[in-house]
Amino acid sequence: MIKSGNHLFKLNFVQLFVCFLICFCTFSDLSIGCSDIERKALLNFKQSLTDPFGKLSSWDGEDCCQWHGVTCNNETGQVAKLDLQNSAREDSALRGKIDSSLLNLKNLSYLDLSLNNFEGNPIPQFIGSFKTLSYLNLSLAHFGGTIPPHLGNLSNLRYLDLHSYSDLGYKLSSNDLQWLKGLSSLEYLDLTGADLSSVANWLQNVNMIPSLLELYLSTCKLHYFPLSLPFVNLTSLVALDLSNNMFNSPIPRWIFNITGLKSIFLSSSNLIGTIPSVFADMHSLQILDLSHQFLEGPIPGSLGNLSKLQSLTLAFNNLNGNLIEFVETLSGNNSLEVLDLTENMFSGHLPDALGNLTNLRSLILMKNGFWGSIPKSIRFLSFLQHLSLFGNPMNGTIPDSIGQLSDLIVMDFGQTAWEGTISETHFSNLTKLENLEISSTSPKKSLTFNIGSRWIPPFNLKSIIIAHNKVGPLFPEWLQTQSNLNRLFLNDVEISGKLPDWFWNWCSQRIDDLDLANNNISGTLPSSLHFHYETNVYLISNLLEGPIPLWSNVRRLYLWSNFFSGVIPENISDTMPMLRDLDLSRNFLSGGIPNSIVKLKELRSLVLSSNNLSGKLPQDWTQLQHLEVLDLANNSLSGEIPSSMGALHSLRLLILSSNSFKGEIPLSLQNCRGLWSFDLGKNKISGQIPTWIGDSTPLLMVLRLRSNLFTGNIPTQLCHLTSLHVMDLADNSLSGVIPKCLGNLTGMISEVLSEDAKRYEGNVMIVAKGRELEYSSTLPLVKIIDLSENNLSGNVPQEITKLQRLGTLNLSNNHLTGNIPSNIGNLNLLETLDLSRNQLSGSIPQSLAFISSLNHLNLSYNNLVGKVPTGNQLQTLNDPSIYKGNPGLCGGPLNKCEEDTVSSYDDDDGDHENGEDNLMEMKWFYVGISMGFVVGFLGVFVTLLLKKPCRLCI
Repeated sequence: MIKSGNHLFKLNFVQLFVCFLICFCTFSDLSIGCSDIERKALLNFKQSLTDPFGKLSSWDGEDCCQWHGVTCNNETGQVAKLDLQNSAREDSALRGKIDSSLLNLKNLSYLDLSLNNFEGNPIPQFIGSFKTLSYLNLSLAHFGGTIPPHLGNLSNLRYLDLHSYSDLGYKLSSNDLQWLKGLSSLEYLDLTGADLSSVANWLQNVNMIPSLLELYLSTCKLHYFPLSLPFVNLTSLVALDLSNNMFNSPIPRWIFNITGLKSIFLSSSNLIGTIPSVFADMHSLQILDLSHQFLEGPIPGSLGNLSKLQSLTLAFNNLNGNLIEFVETLSGNNSLEVLDLTENMFSGHLPDALGNLTNLRSLILMKNGFWGSIPKSIRFLSFLQHLSLFGNPMNGTIPDSIGQLSDLIVMDFGQTAWEGTISETHFSNLTKLENLEISSTSPKKSLTFNIGSRWIPPFNLKSIIIAHNKVGPLFPEWLQTQSNLNRLFLNDVEISGKLPDWFWNWCSQRIDDLDLANNNISGTLPSSLHFHYETNVYLISNLLEGPIPLWSNVRRLYLWSNFFSGVIPENISDTMPMLRDLDLSRNFLSGGIPNSIVKLKELRSLVLSSNNLSGKLPQDWTQLQHLEVLDLANNSLSGEIPSSMGALHSLRLLILSSNSFKGEIPLSLQNCRGLWSFDLGKNKISGQIPTWIGDSTPLLMVLRLRSNLFTGNIPTQLCHLTSLHVMDLADNSLSGVIPKCLGNLTGMISEVLSEDAKRYEGNVMIVAKGRELEYSSTLPLVKIIDLSENNLSGNVPQEITKLQRLGTLNLSNNHLTGNIPSNIGNLNLLETLDLSRNQLSGSIPQSLAFISSLNHLNLSYNNLVGKVPTGNQLQTLNDPSIYKGNPGLCGGPLNKCEEDTVSSYDDDDGDHENGEDNLMEMKWFYVGISMGFVVGFLGVFVTLLLKKPCRLCI
């Protein structure tokens, strides 16, 4: 018993001791913190950085495992993870240089410094010494320089994200990707945004990583896309992104050897040719994006056999073919969720088979040629969230069954031509709808909204755009139920009368984009209003009246073409300090321009044209450093142009025409080097045309100085304006010759580029086709030289005929001499030619008849002679006044020429043969007279030759 008790005692003691050890070790483990070496390393790293938001303020105390972004290994207590990814706010980013003391984190496996700002410093080479690192994310952290080749030592690395590492412009050399072959465990690689334009062997380097699952090389300026590979080592790849590159080649065949690919992103990579049918062999494919390319031809029907395909994006190509057949092949695919065929060349009716794609979430068919009605089978797409037919000539009806799409969030029917009626049934079950757009391109407004004033909609919209349809005459009362609405466009929808009393208070609390333009809304606006957010307000072309309102928090205020009157408020800068764009043109405002208006420091555009404004301009414009558009045309403003306008370095359009400004053009305006349009027409400005206009405004496209008091010659420096396509210097007192170098104005030779067309805002008055016309949106297409009503002399330079796209040439009312250039017919797009009231001589060139576009011609009051050319377009210009005042001209709509008279007289005899005989006799008669004259002259000459002069007889 005693032994047994002792044994039991010993056993219990051993058990207690083991338990004690276990508990001790457990509690010891729980109390383990990071080592002093690691703590100091992190503190040195913190010391090397700038931390504007104090994100590392918790880095204090003994246990660094408790610090923000630091994670330690539970067993060893060593730092294993450092996650300092920044938030979306750029101003909260860590800055500075990464300290090498981080090397003391010997067991670091995870490092994320993304979305910070390391200010162009290179990626530290010592990062390649972290032997245990498996995750490295340095994306969007503003690193510069080359990628250190030591990264190739990270043999355990599985995830590497260097997205936009070289966003400061560094270009990798041809050998800068060789380190990739050392990353034998890598599964994820993102080099998006890196400049790889000099790395011709990029694919060979990437192909050396057989473990790679995801590869992202978007926007890398890649030019070379190998069409074949000796062997494909990327057999594990499931995601490939080569979008936004510059390949200019077909889709290479080696891609189809990677049969396990699930996602292929090749958008915006300049791919050409057709879509290969072998895509159908990639049975794992779920996402295929081939948008924004130059692909053409039909979509292979075999794509419909991709049973796992979830998203197909073929937008912005030149694809065509039979969409009905293609959709029918997709009908058996129950996986497809996204079908995007935006901006291709498909046409015809939408196929009923669309209703078979029952799992579609997004159906985007924007900017094609579809017409007719939406098929009623659309009701079967019960999961549809995004439906867009924007920019198609859909001239049929919208079925009310569309109201059954209870998951629909976006209904985009903009720029279409629907007919019929929209009723409450069309929205009956659209409880999730957030964005609604129905706008028409048809001038008939064939779509009518028939919705009761007491209707309570099932949805709560964020955006509504209805334009060029019939909604009015009453304002839709149901809008006041929309508490989430922030964009409201009811443009040209036949609303008339006053807005409801509740509207402005409701609007100011939620709307930040309001467009009620082109209606018949009347009444006055609230004098003061405070919007909850920076708001855009478009009330263009209505019947509104009263004073200009003062609304705070307004960013853009467009009130042109109404009946507003009174003065511009003096305190406008105090009440509306956030104003960026102000357009009060085409109203009845009076008084002067208040000095406070030039204190609106955020102002980008100021348009006050076509009012009754008077007085002098404010003198100090230096605070408007962002101003791009200044249009004060068609007022009664006077005085000199302030020299302080030269401080407007951002100015693009300066339009001061049709006022009473005097003095000379300030020299300071040469500092406005970015001018696109310079219009001082119809003022009293004097002096010579400054030469700096040609040297200091290289982007100038419109120069209009007509109807002023300018003197002197036309500066040859204007020929430096290679973008110029409107030169209007008419109705001044300019003298000298027309510069020959006008033939160098290449802006009148080449087509207008799309980026140039986007530069235009405002209106310009142009004299063309014999009358003054206003151009705005079509102004980029106008190419004109008007030097009329001056004192110019000399010839019409031959060089001007180089301007092949010139539409108007007006040199009338000058003192020009010489001939009309014989190759005037080279101006084959000329519509208006006016050379009247000069002293031009010679004949009218026959090449003039070759200008098929000519519809206005005036050659009157010159010294032209000969026969008016016949043929082509000249046959339609039968007005004799075109040639009036040229006594030597005949033919055309004028009197018949002498030879024509003879032919006409003979033909009138009625006997064709007698006419021919008479004509032959007449010819012999003239020959006889000529021979008699020659014989008589020789007889007199010989007699005088033989007779001695009298003075020799003396």
